[in-house]
Parts: sequence; structure tokens; C-alpha cells
Amino acid sequence: MDGPKVKSRLKAAGGAVSSSGRQGVGGSLQFMRSIELFAGAGGLGLGCELGGFRPDAVVEWDRWACDTIRQNAAADYPLVRDWNVLEADVRSVDWQSIITGPVTLVAGGPPCQPFSMGGKARAADDPRDMFPAAAEAIRQLHPKAFILENVKGLTRSTFANYYQYTQLRLAHPEVTAKRGEGWEDHHRRLTAEHTSAASSTLRYTVVPAVVNAADYGIPQQRHRVFLIGFRADMEAEWSFPPPTHSRDALAYTQWVTGDYWDRREVPVRDRLEAPPGAVRRLRREADEGRLLRPWRTVRAALVGLPEPRVAESARYLNHVLQPGARSYPGHTGSYIDLPAKTLKAGDHGVPGGENMLRRADGSLRYFSVRESARLQTFPDRYVLHGSWTEAMRQLGNAVPVRLAEVVAGAVASHLAFADAYPAVVAGFGARERLTA
Repeated sequence: MDGPKVKSRLKAAGGAVSSSGRQGVGGSLQFMRSIELFAGAGGLGLGCELGGFRPDAVVEWDRWACDTIRQNAAADYPLVRDWNVLEADVRSVDWQSIITGPVTLVAGGPPCQPFSMGGKARAADDPRDMFPAAAEAIRQLHPKAFILENVKGLTRSTFANYYQYTQLRLAHPEVTAKRGEGWEDHHRRLTAEHTSAASSTLRYTVVPAVVNAADYGIPQQRHRVFLIGFRADMEAEWSFPPPTHSRDALAYTQWVTGDYWDRREVPVRDRLEAPPGAVRRLRREADEGRLLRPWRTVRAALVGLPEPRVAESARYLNHVLQPGARSYPGHTGSYIDLPAKTLKAGDHGVPGGENMLRRADGSLRYFSVRESARLQTFPDRYVLHGSWTEAMRQLGNAVPVRLAEVVAGAVASHLAFADAYPAVVAGFGARERLTA
């Protein structure tokens, strides 16, 4: 599906060419219209743009995050130069006054603190729970699809009922909570609506998926939950894109062939040793054709970047040394020859242990903002606005750009096929994917 104009535009943006780019009449690039909620520094939005969508509005309440997007737009960064940034609470937006015509996609990452291991874990009792606001935006906009992302903590057994309630609320956005109605009572009404054959309200098929970003080529072990929804008239089944990378494939290049070390000229003393039995098992997997592409490591992600210095560099944006890194129990940094640990924003500042580089000799230092941006697959020309702490908070809250591109590209391809061949799509039939 990629045409030369798709490739040249994405190349100019400093990103990979997406398989979802579509050529319109006369070869012009066509994008599907979207709305971006809880945009943060723009990770999900950048990925959606690369995946085939263009936002009519980008909503974010945090001034620093808005300034990051504005600064890049002012610098004429291709993917965000035309973004309409609304610095506002999603709940206060009057969609009818700013949106004209149908919207194809609503995308966003509601705040994770209500469900995070490092947060208060209060779910519905946390005023930062914005899933109700996302459902309300979907109710008003009637998009063909939505993409919502959050922490894996949302799937914890503690939140099992609320997780199911959230999916039902997204599946039936027009079945809103009554005044004074608690979420448990609302859950019961939604369940009745979901099992009713006579339902005539706006309805979505919700596909939940828990993924590790490392399995999609992101140089970071970042476990997240995605809730992907398709309006009921988009009847064909859709499944989350399968993993493309694996730990075993990385181990094969490190312990069996040694290619990983040889390509990077890593001294023998700094190479990981294979545990007993690993080589035989990995050879068998390779012979059976079961290996994917290798996980990307911190070392691979940082290729081309020099060691950060105290002074700002005009060539390497946001690449400044942050002093004070130290190891303590449970916070030992990210080993250079594996994907990084999850970069975190922290509830009270940046948690240093997760945001440190640990070299082969055991020495430590903080990741620079640019290095962290690499681990989140932001383009090198994309500037993060604010101090180290503020920029790292934005990155810790972001969706990896490449992961967002993979998901958005798969959604865009499905919608494009459904639009082009509605009769074929309808023939596949629909199956409820909502977790019972």
C-alpha cells in the first residue's frame, strides 16, 4: 500500500514508513480524521499520524506537555505542524463547537495513576480516572473506532469488576450513568444492555489486549493494556497485531551465534554467559523456525549518540548529563544489553532507579532526556520541553511512538478495508470480543 509520497513524507518526519499509508486519487496521501485525548507529549498522536490518521483536535490539560507539542510545531516538525492543540480538561470540551463532520478515530491514554502500582490504586474513587470522560467523548463523536491505552495494573484482580465495567461502558457509551448512580449499579444496567438482543443504542465491539512493548521492537520492557473498539457496523473481526520480536531471538544472537556482540565490538569480558541448557534449547527453536526478530536493547537504541555532557548540545537535542545516579534495593538501573526497564513518570518526581543506564561493568548514570526519548522511540528531531524532571515525566507517561504506529496502522487498515469492501466485511460476521 505504500506509495512514494507516503515514504518521502514519513522519511522527512524522521520516522519509519507505515504499512497503513493510503494513496488517494492522483497519488495524494489521504488520512482518516481523528481526535486525540490526554495527548501528553504526543507519543500516541505521533504514532496515529504515522499509522494513517490526522487529528482535528489534540486535547491535553498539562501546560508543559502542550508546550512540547507547540514547540515542535513552531519548529515546523512535519507530523505536528498542523495540530490544533487545546490546553483543556477533556471533560470541558464542547465537541460540537469545534468538530464538523464525522470523526473516524478517538485515541488517548487516560491518566494511569488510578490503576498504577506506584499510584493510589483507587480506580473509580480517584478523581483522575478519565475513562468516563473518554466514554463521553465517544458518545458524542460516534467514531468508527477508538484506541485507549493504560497501565497493565488496570487488569489486576483488585480491579477485575471495574475493568469489566470500563469495557462495558466503552461498548455502550450511550448507556450513561444516572444522576447519583454508583458505578456498581451502572455496571448492572450495562450488563443487562449488553446481553439484550433488542439493544438499539450506539454499540462498539471492544478488543482488550495486554502487550509488552519489547515484543514489537521497542527497546523497553513496557507492559500495557490496550482497549480497541470498533463501531458495530464495522462487522469484521479484528485481532491485535501479533508480536514481531522476542527475548529468545535476542538470546540466540547473544549465546548461539554471537552476532549481537560481534556487530557491536563488545569485549568478551562484557558479554553475557548463557545459562546451562539455553544454547541447545535456542538451537532447537531456530531449527523449528520459531524465532522472531531479536528484542532491541538499550545498546542498540543508543547507537550514534555520544555520552551526554553537562552542557547542552546543538546537534543532539535534550542530551544533557544529569548527575546523582545511584543504586539502591529494587532500583538497579537498566542493563545495557537488554531492553530497558519501564520508564516511569513517578507520583512524586522521577523514580531514578528505573531511569538509569547500567553498563556491563556495573557503573550507573541517569539516561539523558534524548536517550529516554530513544527508548520511547520518539524521533531525534522531536524536542521535549522543560527541565530534566519535567521532560522525563512526559516521557514516562507517553505511549512509545512505534508501538502506537503498529496499533494505529492495524486499525486504519481494517477501517480502510471495511470502507472499500463493506459487503465482504459484512460477510465475515461479528463476534463479541468483550471479556465476560
